Amino acid sequence: QVYLVESGGGSVQPGGSLRLSCTASGFFDSILSMSWYRRAPGKERELVARIDSNGGSSMYADSVKDRFTISRDYDKNTVYLQMNSLKPDDTAVYYCNVKVVLNWLQEDAWGQGTQVTVSS
Repeated sequence: QVYLVESGGGSVQPGGSLRLSCTASGFFDSILSMSWYRRAPGKERELVARIDSNGGSSMYADSVKDRFTISRDYDKNTVYLQMNSLKPDDTAVYYCNVKVVLNWLQEDAWGQGTQVTVSS
């Protein structure tokens, strides 16, 4: 069982910044990747950013490139999402996703979600 605890959401004005964090704990052999997704009202869930354990490569949705930065603390099993120059379109519930390996099997874990609201 993998447990994820998210924090860092809130309300901010356009152009502001927020940092989300997500810490994984529980039973697993290794972490394959850590990601952030979001779901805006009336829209499908979308992948915002992902960071892989293999080489630490990262990817971003086009809508957040050059504004958001994903990073990871390997010792703490924690992933961060630094969000700068926030726009109203970034308003959504943000979910942490972690893919782990346990006994040679891959498992997915999801955080509880944290609300990000960008409004003037």
